[in-house]
Amino acid sequence: MSDSTKGVLLGIATYAFWGTVAPIYFKLVDRADPPEILAHRILWSVVMLVAVITVLRKWPPLVAAASDMRIVRILACSAVAVAINWYTYIWAVAHDRLIEASLGYFINPLVSVLLGFAFLRERLRMVEWFSIALATASVVWLTIAAGVIPWISLTVAFSFGLYGLLRKVAGVPALHGLTIETAVLLPVAGGYLIYRQVAGTIVFGHFSHGFDLLLMASGPVTAIPLLWFAAAVRRLRLATIGLLQYISPTLQFLVAVFLFHEPFDRTRMLAFVLIWIAVAIYSVSNVMAPASLRPQYSQSSRPS
Repeated sequence: MSDSTKGVLLGIATYAFWGTVAPIYFKLVDRADPPEILAHRILWSVVMLVAVITVLRKWPPLVAAASDMRIVRILACSAVAVAINWYTYIWAVAHDRLIEASLGYFINPLVSVLLGFAFLRERLRMVEWFSIALATASVVWLTIAAGVIPWISLTVAFSFGLYGLLRKVAGVPALHGLTIETAVLLPVAGGYLIYRQVAGTIVFGHFSHGFDLLLMASGPVTAIPLLWFAAAVRRLRLATIGLLQYISPTLQFLVAVFLFHEPFDRTRMLAFVLIWIAVAIYSVSNVMAPASLRPQYSQSSRPS
């Protein structure tokens, strides 16, 4: 099997995992509330990532990255962004709003392009402006039709867009970056879990051993697809990764509608049609564009 074929298979596996296993997993653990789930995800991710780094003997580059205060400051900011993204996604799944979260991940690449223009002075082509305009139109339509700003979609899109921007600036590999980020968040997460334990409101350890193991599995659920993703990125063109990334929100959408039976009315249908058109135009234009004009996807970019 060629490297490119392995890369495509790993990429498909990664995005399929994020699109199906991740939402189903967070639905299974929703007996705990979103703050506790988030805290466990941070805690057990650190445990899992430390084990992976030990097995792969990646401690020297991790220590080197953690010794650079500029990198640590940037990753502290990206840690806040990814925590907001994770919490919003967990909350959306728990409250039957996965469709809105999937819309956010469809919008995210366009938000990333816009952030690159605003903060990195990246030049946008006319077709990219048109795609962004269509995405904006879908958000405006949802706001007008529903009478409420689609805050879940916007929070997911902009928190992850900001996360990708910060990770691109940091220039740290995905595995090392996520390890430092979760380590930065660990004191808050650990302190929160201790507080809940003392207050007697924690679910972990007070329901069943099986449920405790499910919460502990949040570490592998976070780290395993990340390793697949890192392996895929090494083998594929960034344009290919850019196309594969839409597998995840597409599957999330299908899970939300057909497995979780979330309502999908005409208002949302029109919004999604606008987004799908924008995504199709954006993706096709990037495949056909010269390599120098394609957006440079960060190797740390990944959905929740």
